[in-house]
Amino acid sequence: MKLPKEAKEEVHSMNNEDDERDWDLEDEGGLAQIRRREFTYGSHLVQGKMNHGMEDYIVTEDRHVDDHKLGLFAIFDGHSGRDVAEYLQSHLFDNILSQSDFWEDPDGAIRRAYKETDEEILAKKVGTRGGSTAVTAILIDGQTLIVAHVGDSRAVICRNGSAKPITVDHEPEKEKELVESRGSVPRVDGQLAMSRAFGDAKLKEHITSEPDIRIVAIENETEFAILASDGLWKVISNQEACDCIRKMAMDPQKASEKLIKEALSKMSYDDISCIVVTFH
Repeated sequence: MKLPKEAKEEVHSMNNEDDERDWDLEDEGGLAQIRRREFTYGSHLVQGKMNHGMEDYIVTEDRHVDDHKLGLFAIFDGHSGRDVAEYLQSHLFDNILSQSDFWEDPDGAIRRAYKETDEEILAKKVGTRGGSTAVTAILIDGQTLIVAHVGDSRAVICRNGSAKPITVDHEPEKEKELVESRGSVPRVDGQLAMSRAFGDAKLKEHITSEPDIRIVAIENETEFAILASDGLWKVISNQEACDCIRKMAMDPQKASEKLIKEALSKMSYDDISCIVVTFH
């Protein structure tokens, strides 16, 4: 998969070809006719009522690379400590964009960067007990969104008022074949409720940091994207989240705050982090 500077490329899925996502997200006609969209974003985090400190970390950043305008967005939901999530916040995007073949082979570059970053975490013994999910989104020139994820933090887009999931949560029951092939069973030895994560050194033989990757065209009908941790998605459906944002007159900051307020009203006790990116 090559992304030349003109961004003239077919949009397609990478990995999980038989998963639960709506494949009409794909654009068979390529990106040559898709105009550049401007974008704005907002984010909000709240600490949950669990007996631990804040373990969610986010990235919202504008960056110019090789004549491209990038929007970098990520949710890192740590577990059994914050260290791995904090490390990912500081290093993962730099590791992705430093791959020499990112523009020619973004799929391979992102997979390699995820693997190398996980190896760094294990070698440096960052958060020896804990780990983290990751959902990363790279918006290129307001035209193309590259989303990669491990774990149960989720990315969703809203198109013409309809919620379209970009990611599918990596839960042991959904990936039973993968988990069992690595010598374990659902809930990963009874300790972790996901089959893919960064860190988790003691469980590494049973889980992987191999991401699913999706490339999505930002078309005229694409209204906004949402990235959030499972503290939100446990109590709010994809469509409910989209409906909530549309009622906020597309203000991404107010929308991210409103979504978390709604999750709290529905008794979510976990840390919650949310990013909303609107297109115009």
